[in-house]
Amino acid sequence: MNEAVRNIDGATKLDAAIIGAGVAGLYQIYQLRNMGMKVRAFEAASDVGGTWYWNRYPGARFDSEAYIYQYLFSEDLYKGWSWSERFPGQPEIERWMHYVTDSLDLRKDIQFDARIVSAHYNEDTRRWIIRTEDGETIDAQFLITCCGMLSAPLSELFPGQSSFKGRIFHTARWPHEPIELEGKKVGVIGIGATGIQVIQTIASKVGELTVFVRTPQYVLPMKNPKFGEADVKAYKERFDELKNTLPHTFTGFEYDFMYKWADLTPARRRDVMEEIYQNGSLKLWLASFAEMFFDPEVSEEISEFVRDKMRARLKDPKLCDLLIPKDYGFGTHRVPLETNYLEVYHRPNVKAVSVKDNPIVEIVPEGLKLADGTVHELDMIVMATGFDAGSGALTRIDIRGRGGHTLKEDWGKDIRTAYGMQVHGYPNLFMTGAPLAPSAALCNMTTCLQQQTEWIADCIRYMRDKGVAVIEPTAEVEERWVRHHDETANANLISKTNSWYVGSNVPGKPRRVLSYTGGVGTYRQKCNEVAESGYEGFAMTA
Repeated sequence: MNEAVRNIDGATKLDAAIIGAGVAGLYQIYQLRNMGMKVRAFEAASDVGGTWYWNRYPGARFDSEAYIYQYLFSEDLYKGWSWSERFPGQPEIERWMHYVTDSLDLRKDIQFDARIVSAHYNEDTRRWIIRTEDGETIDAQFLITCCGMLSAPLSELFPGQSSFKGRIFHTARWPHEPIELEGKKVGVIGIGATGIQVIQTIASKVGELTVFVRTPQYVLPMKNPKFGEADVKAYKERFDELKNTLPHTFTGFEYDFMYKWADLTPARRRDVMEEIYQNGSLKLWLASFAEMFFDPEVSEEISEFVRDKMRARLKDPKLCDLLIPKDYGFGTHRVPLETNYLEVYHRPNVKAVSVKDNPIVEIVPEGLKLADGTVHELDMIVMATGFDAGSGALTRIDIRGRGGHTLKEDWGKDIRTAYGMQVHGYPNLFMTGAPLAPSAALCNMTTCLQQQTEWIADCIRYMRDKGVAVIEPTAEVEERWVRHHDETANANLISKTNSWYVGSNVPGKPRRVLSYTGGVGTYRQKCNEVAESGYEGFAMTA
C-alpha cells in the first residue's frame, strides 16, 4: 500500500478517500491515481468485487451480456479477458474483477476489511474526517462513495430470527464455505431476481423447498450459450462499436428501442415481440417498445404477451394465479431472467406458499410462522428479501455535512441529489450509484458507473487546474435537477407502482423513483453540459 501522509493528530491524510472497491471504486482509484493524487479505497470486504464479492449465493450470475459488462477505457484490458459464456456466473465474474485489479495494479491503494462508519465535513479545514469501524481516522479533501446501489441488505425483518434452530442466510451475505443442501428442508423468502436464481439452482439439490411468495414477477427465459474461440474473437472485434454506442443507448445496453407501437399492425407487433422474446435476454424489457412505460394500453398488451408465455409453462391454474402478476405492468418492476424457473414448481419436492394476505409474522425455532398460525418447519432459511436500494448504503454511514446536517436525516425527509452525484450541504462529497441517476437501477452498471467516475475525475481535474479547493451544488441546481427528475419519472408507469424502484419496500422511506428514467444517453449529455459550462450552478471556492 502506498504510504499516505499522516497529520499531527495521527489521521491518515489523503487527497481523496473512496468507499468501496467494486466496479466504480476500482476505476475511480485508477483515474485519480493517474492524476497524481494521494488516493485510497476503503473496502469492508476482504477482497475486491463489490456486488460480486458479496453475492455468491447459488445461481448468482450476470443478466447483462458479459461482453458489455466491461470497462471500455482500455482496449487491452477489454481484450485481455475472455468470457466463457453469454451470462457468466459469480465465480467467473469475481475472477474478472481480480484480473482488472491486478492488471491495473490497484491493490496497493485499497485497504480491505475497513468498514467506514462515519464521515464528517470539517467546515474549518474544509476537509472530510472519516472513521473506520476499527477506529482509524482519515482526513481527506474529497470523499467519493462507490458503495453500490444494492448493497444495504434488508436482513433483520422478522421477530425471532435469532431463535431459529437452523441456519439463516441473506443472499447478499452468503458464506464463502460450501453449504450442505442435500436432504434439507429449505425455505426461500422472496421471488425477485435473486430469489429466482436461488430457487432454480437449489430445487434439485434440497430435500424439500418451500417458496414464500408475496409479489409475483414477470420473467423472461435466459438463453446462455457457451462461447467458443470464434465467439470470443467476434465480440472482441466489436470493441470500438461497443465503446461508441453503449454510452448513448437508453439503458447502456447494446440494444435500443427500434420500433414505434403506432407504426405497426397488431400482427406485426406480435411478431416483433415474439422475435425479441426468443433473444433470451432483457431485450423485450429494454429495447422493444418504449410506449410500454407510458401508455397503459400498450403496457397491458405486452404484459399479456408475457403472461401467456408464463401460463403455457406453468399450466396449473393455481400456480398461474400465484406466480403471474396481474396488478402492475411488465417492465415497471425489475425484470428477472431465468432458466427453467417456472418448471421448478412442477417438482414434487417444491411448494409455493402465498404470503401476500397471510404474511410471515415471526421466525420460531422450528421455522416460519404465518399470520394464520401455520408453522412451516425448516432446516434452513434463505432471505432473498432485497435491499434498501440507492440510498441505504449511504444512510447506514454517519455522513454529516455543513451545519451538522446528517444525510440520514435529510434523506429521511426527502431523497434529493444534483445529478445523482452531489448533494447540497455536503461539499466535496461525490457519489456513484446514488439516487436520481440511471445507475441507481435502470442501466447496464458498467456503462453508467464508468460515466459517473469519469465525470467526477474530470470535475476534480478542473478544480485542481483552476486552483479550486471546494465544490458544492447550489440549492437551486439541486432543485432544478430534482424537478426535472420527477417530471420525467412521473410521466411513466414506474412511478405508479410499488417496488424497490420507488423505495416502497422500506417502511418509512420517502417515495421517489430512485433511478433517473430519462435515459442513459440523455443523462450523459446533461452531465457533459454541466462540465462544459464550467460547472454552472455548482459553488466553487479556492
